[in-house]
Amino acid sequence: MSNIEGKIVDVVNRRIFDGIITIEDGIITKIKEEAVSSSQYILPGMVDAHIHIESSMLVPSEFAKLATVHGTISTVSDPHEIANVLGVDGVEFMIENGKKVPLKFNFGAPSCVPATPFETAGAEIDAAGIEYLLKKDEVKYLAEMMNWPGVLHHDPLVMDKIAIAKKLGKPVDGHAPGLKGELAEKYISAGISTDHECFTMEEALDKLKHGMKILIREGSAAKNFEALIPLMKDYHAELMFCSDDKHPDNLIQGHINQLVNRALAYGYDLLDVLTVASVNPVKHYDLDMGLLQVGDKADFLIADSVEPLLIKETWIDGVKVAEAGKALFDSEKADTPNFFNLKEKKAADFQVDMKGAEVRVIEALDGQLVTTEKWMDVSILNDKQTSIEEDVLKFAVVNRYADSHPSIAYISNFGLKEGAIASSVGHDSHNVLAVGVDDESIAQAVNLLVKNNGGVAAVGKGEQKVLPLPVAGLMSIDDGYTVGKKYEEIDAFAKVLGSPLKSPFMTLSFMALLVIPALKLSDKGLFDGEGFQFVSLFR
Repeated sequence: MSNIEGKIVDVVNRRIFDGIITIEDGIITKIKEEAVSSSQYILPGMVDAHIHIESSMLVPSEFAKLATVHGTISTVSDPHEIANVLGVDGVEFMIENGKKVPLKFNFGAPSCVPATPFETAGAEIDAAGIEYLLKKDEVKYLAEMMNWPGVLHHDPLVMDKIAIAKKLGKPVDGHAPGLKGELAEKYISAGISTDHECFTMEEALDKLKHGMKILIREGSAAKNFEALIPLMKDYHAELMFCSDDKHPDNLIQGHINQLVNRALAYGYDLLDVLTVASVNPVKHYDLDMGLLQVGDKADFLIADSVEPLLIKETWIDGVKVAEAGKALFDSEKADTPNFFNLKEKKAADFQVDMKGAEVRVIEALDGQLVTTEKWMDVSILNDKQTSIEEDVLKFAVVNRYADSHPSIAYISNFGLKEGAIASSVGHDSHNVLAVGVDDESIAQAVNLLVKNNGGVAAVGKGEQKVLPLPVAGLMSIDDGYTVGKKYEEIDAFAKVLGSPLKSPFMTLSFMALLVIPALKLSDKGLFDGEGFQFVSLFR
């Protein structure tokens, strides 16, 4: 038995009082309100209500060592990325690796593997696979239903997966960027309960009106906090915080605690903000995480201050797991399952057959998953088939599951002045993506990934850098601080090559994400994410 005293922040009952918490066998058995000498605060831990652990480039056990120091006790984790590479086996790898550490991972059954029929993935999860996963105690929900056209048109497979989740009493996550009005109402009425893709107040309010819960997202690429935080004033009971995708260097700096402090800095009520960060996701997903009530698991934080939130210790199941910015548990050995069949490429493989007066160009947007498109005169392209002056670079997607010819398009706003960058983290199917100023550089960057069975790479100025990601071409098995430092170095090198993007590799990883409009590229061709069809490169 142990007793912990301080100012108890009871978010569930919306009060703060001096008292003593008694813990026995990992459970809170008593909370006594009385005057205490300690000025520390005791409050519930935080939840990332939607994250792809794979995007941290860390296996779950290493992710946990970074996240717990920031007060994260639980995650709602969609293993969609590894599932697109390795299927159900990939999901089970994440579950088993996560069990090795204290952080409470709650996984979803990936609903869209592959995400669309317009790209090549490494695996498929059918309705039977969904039911198999949803019957696992560790799998709490049907993960984001990205195929919103399938929902609206009652695609049989899509509706079967939703029906299985309903039958098993597990919630269904949404993913419907820009969907509003009657279409949003129809999508929500299918039983879809959340959305993390809103990027305007208008869209979020429309979905709230139809009964959907809104996740305020702030990750390494998509940043919607500023646009959506005004919802806190009137809708705190229907909100949650999430990161969606968080690269390792950013995770070292902070997690959901950063969103809490930003909300508090805007003057929002402490108990409202902590309700969003803790209570709402625990209740919505029925997470096995305590909320500082008698009979709960002893999951909590100890902080020197709550406005701003300054976390001193993290406790899970009555055990202190992090203190003073350091995790108190060891790294765990991890396997390296993968699916990487790509062979080395030559510069000639990335040549384009010029056959029009105008070329269609993808416009990447810093800090957003959405893109726009524009048409430009082919005459701007030089003998290397790019234009540094007009910032129109060559973009390639290469099938990594079976050797085939690269798919080529053009992209702007990456800003490279020389060289190329490449990644085997390419949502959703995780083929190899590369952007560069010439074919030789693109081939060199791609081949670095071939030699390492996946990773992120950059070449230029006579140098080449690579961060190997041997687990499904998505994750390292090294500790988070080592991976974070290596990623920070290669990210900085991409900026030395000219990229003005805050997170060039994160932005690159979403340029093949077909379910996010407006224009993307898959290994099968240039794709219109609004019309959901392939389109021509030239006219």
